[in-house]
Amino acid sequence: MQQQDTHSKVIGYLLWIFGFLGAHRFYYGRPVSGTIWFFTLGLLFVGWIIDLFLIPSMDREADLRFQSGPVDYNIAWILLTFLGVFGIHRMYQGKWLTGILYLCTGGLFFVGVLYDFWTLNDQVSLRNAQRA
Repeated sequence: MQQQDTHSKVIGYLLWIFGFLGAHRFYYGRPVSGTIWFFTLGLLFVGWIIDLFLIPSMDREADLRFQSGPVDYNIAWILLTFLGVFGIHRMYQGKWLTGILYLCTGGLFFVGVLYDFWTLNDQVSLRNAQRA
């Protein structure tokens, strides 16, 4: 059995650049520590530096946890990270109604974007399981 590759180390390292705000931790399905990184600037940058070496193991764990399929995690996360308030990541998943709602409300006044940072991996995994 071939192991699925749902997440990318390259994307993980790109998000790590913004990692003192927790972006890479959210990407790898660690919303609690992502939130802690967000509010503490990566544990005052010390945790952020340590994560440089932890990304390969976080990538392996994410590949085991989440369902691969037609909706690509990397694209969804890039869209959420850089265009989240416009709802493009939701439209990419086929969630047109909420995508348009995000577009008109600034990601439901940014609260919806924060919710999606917590749940995007599960949303994509569920979407992929439904399409499999």
